Amino acid sequence: MNSNEIYVSLDVGTSTIKVIIGELVNDTLNIIGVGNVKSSGLKRGSIVDIDETVTSIKKAIDQAERMVGIHIDKVIVGVSANQVQLISTNGVVAVSKENKEIDNEDVLRVMDQAQVISIPPEREIIDVVPHEYIVDGLSEVKDPRGMIGVRLEMEGTLITGSRTLVHNILRCVERAGLEVTDICLQPMAASTIALKQDEKNLGVALVDIGGGSTTISVFREGVLIATSVLPVGGEHITKDLSIGLKTSTEDAEKIKVKFGHAFYDTALTEEVLSVPIMGSEQHHQYSQQEISDVIEARLEEIFLMVQNELSRMRGSNLPGGFVLTGGTVSMTGVIDLAQRVFKNNVRIATPDYIGVREPQYITGVGLIRYAFYKSKMRGKKLSSNIAFESNERKPVAVTNSNTKPKQQDEERVMSKVKSIFKYLWD
Repeated sequence: MNSNEIYVSLDVGTSTIKVIIGELVNDTLNIIGVGNVKSSGLKRGSIVDIDETVTSIKKAIDQAERMVGIHIDKVIVGVSANQVQLISTNGVVAVSKENKEIDNEDVLRVMDQAQVISIPPEREIIDVVPHEYIVDGLSEVKDPRGMIGVRLEMEGTLITGSRTLVHNILRCVERAGLEVTDICLQPMAASTIALKQDEKNLGVALVDIGGGSTTISVFREGVLIATSVLPVGGEHITKDLSIGLKTSTEDAEKIKVKFGHAFYDTALTEEVLSVPIMGSEQHHQYSQQEISDVIEARLEEIFLMVQNELSRMRGSNLPGGFVLTGGTVSMTGVIDLAQRVFKNNVRIATPDYIGVREPQYITGVGLIRYAFYKSKMRGKKLSSNIAFESNERKPVAVTNSNTKPKQQDEERVMSKVKSIFKYLWD
């Protein structure tokens, strides 16, 4: 087959690692491959075991490769909102060309100027998000390229994250034999698929309930104004079921996914499930309503924690309501429970693409869409010209962590981080 322009996203979560292979044709995204495996080495959204995380990434990549029959060597990586800070910033430059037509170079220079800000050594710049460009005093310009002007300004948000967390994810990706083409904040990526522009303008909360954590992001006047991560998620519901039903964690997860109901009032009493009792060969009969009683209690607690955190984040007045996403919200009854707690409009966001029509894939698909948008604005190419392979796949070259001293390994990762950001901003 002929070579194709391919984009690959890597969404590293506490419970699962997802790889999305997409093809963009005339700005239309087609999903052609998916990898989704259980993750190891992460807790509450943070990497706690490098080797286990690398193994999980390789499994997800391998699954996606086998589905499509290609070799993946470049990925767009999502960074968790854990320990993220949002800083208002601005940049000002003189238009460089003699004819005073603003081009990609001017846009890159003004964004580069916006990064000239003092940040602590333990912080790393993840992204610069433009809110508006100003051309010779003309404000609210979304794309200044092609306009004539002498002075170009940009108002935006500088996103910084924990240097340790960013370096750990980059180290894992590198050891899995992959090259990072872009780094994106997960809530920003998810918002491109999950949220409507009107919702962002009015004020909306995007709530992503993952396996080990829940990410809350508030958008107002079209931009991200606050984000926070709570250390609770779907895995806590699974543990509650395991304890309450006296069954294994594995069986509890299956019960949650296939039989779970989040709203006690509408759960069925006549629908009964036989649950194996852990440590014996006995089974116990539970109705869907009895199981829902356990699920609702934990999920209601999560929603109340979200509500309290929103009050702290200046997110109490939200005319755009709440948009839920993440694997946990796939359960029946989630919207009913959320509306009762939040007393606001609630909907569940799902990607409208064949093969990924589940809330858990919002971030993975959003990473491709958001990175593509950024690359267009900055005149960068993030895609790979990947040849589809009809025969045996190429092996992924994996760095052996035991072949180099720890100090040398750290220096290599530091160099990797610098080269990534140099590519994105130079």
